Amino acid sequence: MALILFAVAIATFQILSSEVADTDSIEDQPLDSLALEADPQTYLYGINVTGLNIVEGTVNKNQTLASILSPFNVPYQIIDEIAKKSREVFDVRWIAANKKFTILTPADSAQAQFFIYEPNPAEYVVFNLDSLEIYKAEKPAEFRTKEIGGIIDRSLYVDMDEKDVSIQIINKFADLFGWSVDFQALQKGDVYKVVYQEKVVDGQVVGVSGIQLAYFEHKRKPYHAIPFEQNGELNFFDQDGNSLKKAFLRDPLEYTRISSRYNLKRFHPVQKRYKPHLGTDYAARTGTEIRTVGDGTVVEARYTSANGNYVKIKHNGTYTTQYLHMSKIGKGIKPGVRVQQGQVIGYVGSTGLATGPHLCFRFWKNGKQEDWLKEEIPPSEPISEANRMAFESKKMESLSLLAAIKISDSENLAVKNSISAPTKSE
Repeated sequence: MALILFAVAIATFQILSSEVADTDSIEDQPLDSLALEADPQTYLYGINVTGLNIVEGTVNKNQTLASILSPFNVPYQIIDEIAKKSREVFDVRWIAANKKFTILTPADSAQAQFFIYEPNPAEYVVFNLDSLEIYKAEKPAEFRTKEIGGIIDRSLYVDMDEKDVSIQIINKFADLFGWSVDFQALQKGDVYKVVYQEKVVDGQVVGVSGIQLAYFEHKRKPYHAIPFEQNGELNFFDQDGNSLKKAFLRDPLEYTRISSRYNLKRFHPVQKRYKPHLGTDYAARTGTEIRTVGDGTVVEARYTSANGNYVKIKHNGTYTTQYLHMSKIGKGIKPGVRVQQGQVIGYVGSTGLATGPHLCFRFWKNGKQEDWLKEEIPPSEPISEANRMAFESKKMESLSLLAAIKISDSENLAVKNSISAPTKSE
């Protein structure tokens, strides 16, 4: 009976309180349970909730910390102190609609003792309303290995996406084989296999931890990505022990489409005349992140009428790259700043002489603009002789695992044979 009276009291207070956003009725308050008595020695969010009442809900549109807590008899002084103190851990001004919250109240009191907010499915923030302690923690996570195989029917992105492979893994896969395979010229029937880990919280996938092993077969030619640690660094190598890592990423945008190539006699769509196009155009939506293909120093970051917003980066005494028509230049990107491979330096746009959103990427070698797509960038150090035996063991283990990944019952046998068969160089 006491529990029922407690629930009625909360509902009445919510209706009367002037702090509840938009004077919502109790039916509008997304509380999943009111005054649930916990089992003995039960823990929730790392808190012993034995003897505590548990109220769960989701944040309404325009609700604030005050409008959430005031129906639970939390004094405004405490709410104000919590709001000020929390900024270093989680700024309560970022509390958002449809996010889950939980309130814990002692059975013998109507005043809340804990407020727990979940900014995302993997994390939660605990506000101790008695001690004013605030901390962020991660939910218990499970890591499970995913082994996916498939055959290209339309494109790498579409076919992987249909198998529920995350966009992060698709982009990492394309980066991994970017210098070995032309992903703009894939053929129907090309084969892919990839092994990676998913992070799962409460049965929901909240992230991926990167590729552990991969394989691609293009025009019946096999390409492997075998992980191996050498000189204290984990990198991927092909079946012959050559490093897949290069000084530059293959593309300045994550997996995308090339709309125009290096051409000395291209008809300019804006100026309506033939003139050399000394760059490579990547079609992408406005706001798509642009990343530097390699480590270097920013030498220019500004606007001109032809190039629009652009950034130019000197990588070393041999190579320089330039990124044109940005909607805006990345924060902190200015001349003299050091950047690292893959760092976001700006966002796709159509500033300057451009008919639509895209990135024009330009590449200099020894002071002369060259065709980026025809350039051969030297790889990193291959497997050393001292590590050759250990690598061969890792390779055999990897080939066995790849061969066991099924594509389909009818197609797997042929693919398995092509993966398992050693090359002449082996």
